[in-house]
Amino acid sequence: MVADPLPVLQRVFGFNGFRGVQADVVARVLDRKRTLAVMPTGAGKSLCYQLPSVMMEGTCVVVSPLIALMHDQLRAAEAVGIRAATLTSVDQNRGETLARFRAGELDLLYIAPERASTGHFRELLSESKLSLFAIDEAHCVSEWGHDFRPDYRLLEPLMDAFPDVPRLALTATADAHTRADIVKQLGIPTEGMIVSGFDRPNIRYSISPKANTSKQIADLIAATPGPGIVYAQTRAATEKLAETLAKTGRPTRAYHAGLEAHIRAKNQADFVASEDMVICATVAFGMGIDKPDVRFVAHAGLPKSIEAYYQETGRAGRDGDPSVAHLFWGAEDFARARQRIGEVEPERQPGERQRLAALGALVETGGCRRRILLQHFGETLAEDCGNCDNCLGSPDAVDATETARKFLSAVFRTGQLFGATYIEQVLLGQSTDRSVDRGHEGLSVWGIVDGEETALIKPVARALLLRDALRTNAHGGLEFGPAAKPLLKGEARLSIVIPPKRERRRRGETPVTANPADNPLFEALRARRRELAQAAGVPPYVIFHDSVLRDMAAQRPDSRAKLSILSGIGARKLDAYGDAFLDVIRDHEG
Repeated sequence: MVADPLPVLQRVFGFNGFRGVQADVVARVLDRKRTLAVMPTGAGKSLCYQLPSVMMEGTCVVVSPLIALMHDQLRAAEAVGIRAATLTSVDQNRGETLARFRAGELDLLYIAPERASTGHFRELLSESKLSLFAIDEAHCVSEWGHDFRPDYRLLEPLMDAFPDVPRLALTATADAHTRADIVKQLGIPTEGMIVSGFDRPNIRYSISPKANTSKQIADLIAATPGPGIVYAQTRAATEKLAETLAKTGRPTRAYHAGLEAHIRAKNQADFVASEDMVICATVAFGMGIDKPDVRFVAHAGLPKSIEAYYQETGRAGRDGDPSVAHLFWGAEDFARARQRIGEVEPERQPGERQRLAALGALVETGGCRRRILLQHFGETLAEDCGNCDNCLGSPDAVDATETARKFLSAVFRTGQLFGATYIEQVLLGQSTDRSVDRGHEGLSVWGIVDGEETALIKPVARALLLRDALRTNAHGGLEFGPAAKPLLKGEARLSIVIPPKRERRRRGETPVTANPADNPLFEALRARRRELAQAAGVPPYVIFHDSVLRDMAAQRPDSRAKLSILSGIGARKLDAYGDAFLDVIRDHEG
């Protein structure tokens, strides 16, 4: 008979109940069944193997793709009293870890797929009692996934060598095709798939055309306290953004693979430990970060796919508190993406074009962003979310077909040689040396746009590039794409969304702040947490999440017994930190 996990959940983790599908996943694992759990970031995937690891005899081997992620999870596990270790190339205590593993003194052992797939590691496993294989970020096993790692394909033969050990695969980002591939590649029965909802209701999704991207992101930072991640598409862009955004007064760092290893490691460690830092990074950053208090994620350009966007934005608000995901895009992003598609193998191009079209639908919609996002993963919202820019701002849709035809005509009549800025000058009748030299001021399209239609030119140019009616050639000039002809012949129409002018805060918007009640006790509790974290050499959130401190500030428990009732305070943390926080609460009484 399988033991009841609820007492262990309360004692070790301080939770009185499971969230979402956690109970179903844990039940299957304890019943030693092979399982795939698809759960959104922040839904508590790690608990689904950490809890069984405490209850089952032997060691749970966790395969994880990045060293930084393993070390973050190691700190979190040790903080609640789980016996855990990592076996990586940077660990200095390898001999001690191997001895503890062979002696059965570990509940969890974290390892990368490259090391796990070696014959030497398989021999090591045969020397110890195993309770479970947990494969984190399992979408990496699939070529359909967005972070394919070939070494993940070698995990099934490893696990097959231990047929009596149950296996659990976990991921936050897998569409139906990827899910089917994961269970096939890891030897998990289809009926073992548990799919939670993909919705992250605490994240507010916003998408804007690029205007002055640095200023747009600086405004976002000014409006959003707490740690944040800004994703840029090149190494140079991360450094330039970090330098520019530092002028906002917030501590800022850059992160990319070109930095020296010790600088990259320090920047990452500083960010993980910080309560207000902004890190500007390439997309390589974040997958290895188990930081729950990220308050915003900004994209300074188009992500690779909706799956990548979902995973990257999912790094915001893992603690469940209100957070922001803001994407800034430009037509040139779509043009570059189409060029990249043309360079991949022909058999992959249809799938890549589908992915790009799905992103286009997300950025172009005037409706609920969350509805479009979740539809991609096979979910349907019963009603609009009320927590995205379109739901909060009610943008206007405008039929811009005639303006689009004028723009296309100007591109054609000027020889499909010039960029969007010059085409705009032609349509507005703005004379330049080039328009005089080329004789373009005598064209029928010269100066045919004026009045209110002037404001439509830039969004129309973006929309035409996005929809592949226009493409950028090697010299930066615009030329016709396959969608141009239907527009010119009257067989298609172009509708564009005009976002409302941004007010300081839109009606109905929830401010993103750690302390919405402006409670001085909460700030004092945060200060004590900071001291304890520094002394222990761990990030503040490893001590307690902000939500736990808010509960303390609201309920003001005056004893260990009352403190233990609060969610998120298990026995180990109560013993280690309870008295320190009770002292702060007593100091604020009266």
